[in-house]
Amino acid sequence: MDMTSSNFDPPVHLPADLPADLRVLLLPGWQDSGPGHWQAHWATRPGFARVEQDDWLWPRRGDWMAQLDAALLADTRPALLVAHSLGCQLVAAWADHSRHVARVRGALLVAPPDTERADMPPQLHNWRPMRRPRLPFAAIAVVSSDDPYCSPERAAGLCADWGAERIDAGPRGHLNADSGLGDWPEGLALLQRLIQAA
Repeated sequence: MDMTSSNFDPPVHLPADLPADLRVLLLPGWQDSGPGHWQAHWATRPGFARVEQDDWLWPRRGDWMAQLDAALLADTRPALLVAHSLGCQLVAAWADHSRHVARVRGALLVAPPDTERADMPPQLHNWRPMRRPRLPFAAIAVVSSDDPYCSPERAAGLCADWGAERIDAGPRGHLNADSGLGDWPEGLALLQRLIQAA
C-alpha cells in the first residue's frame, strides 16, 4: 500500500534493543556516508553493520548487488535494510534479481534518487533504467519535498511501484549530513516500526 504522511512527526525515541535473531544492514549511497551522516551514527549501534563497497566513486550496479548478497549470506540471521540515496536503488535492483530476498524482513529507504534524470552525473548512468517491481518485503520510504536529486512526483511514483509506505519529511534536502539530522531519532522511530513487524 502506498501511504503518505505529510506531517512527519513520529514519536521521537530510540528503538528497543535489536532482537538477537535480527540484524540491520546499512546501505550508503554514492560516495559513501561521511562521519556526520546519520548512517555513521547508526553504525555504532549493536547489531548494525555497514555494507562496504569496493568503489564508492564509480559504482557498478552489479558489483554493489553482489556485495549485498555476500553480506546477507555471511550471517544466518535475517536482516532489515536501511538505505540512503543510491542505496535505495541498490535495494530495488537487488530485490529484482537475487535469489536470497527471503533473508530480508523489511527496508527503510531514505531519499531515493532519480537516476534517470538528465542531469545525473556519468558515474551513475549504469543505474539506468531504474528497477521498479514491487518489493517482496515491507518497506517505508522517507522523501524530502526539496530533494535536489528527485522530484516529489518521481519519488511518489517510485514508492508506489515499490509498494513502499511513503513518508513526507518536508523540505529537508537530501536527508544527509547537510540536512542536520544528527542521530535522526525520527528515522529510528520508523525503523522501530519495521523491527516490531519483523
